[in-house]
Amino acid sequence: MTVPAWLLNGFERSRARWQILANQALMAETDMDTGPDVSVFMDPWDGYDANRRRVLEGARDRGVDNLVVLTGDRHRHHASDVKADYRDPKAPVMAGEFVCTAVSTEGDGADQDAYSRNSLLANPHIKFANYRRGYIRATVRPGLWTTDFRVVPYVTRPGAPVSTRATYVVENGRAGVQLDSEGPAV
Repeated sequence: MTVPAWLLNGFERSRARWQILANQALMAETDMDTGPDVSVFMDPWDGYDANRRRVLEGARDRGVDNLVVLTGDRHRHHASDVKADYRDPKAPVMAGEFVCTAVSTEGDGADQDAYSRNSLLANPHIKFANYRRGYIRATVRPGLWTTDFRVVPYVTRPGAPVSTRATYVVENGRAGVQLDSEGPAV
């Protein structure tokens, strides 16, 4: 499969500082084996590794240096670095990805679950994983993209207070996510 021409043409024509890919399937690799083997789900981009590489390299070849991927449909929050080649530890980071949890699906959630813990242990490019319910809030400025991971402690009864669990940023011209040093402790 080739990358759609409209996507690559859009990268090439756009003069926007921030290029955004919105999708429903996690783009960063999610290895669930905490040992030396690799065990990925074949449904999201992990099942389409060659296509992920084509999209990322296509963006890079067209001068995109501020690529941010926004992803939903994962029932948990993630902040990740996206690479074209996860087998090469020296491969460059090509984008930052922010994954939004569900608002209420799967009940109250928890700060950490086994999936979130394994995601962090097995994937050094995943900087944050959380199983609470909530949403993300992005503040986009010319020099900085800021994402707040907003969470509630429960959804099974009314009145849950909303708080920011973590804040990650992408700096202009620097691919990948960084913990905001002024945000809440993770």
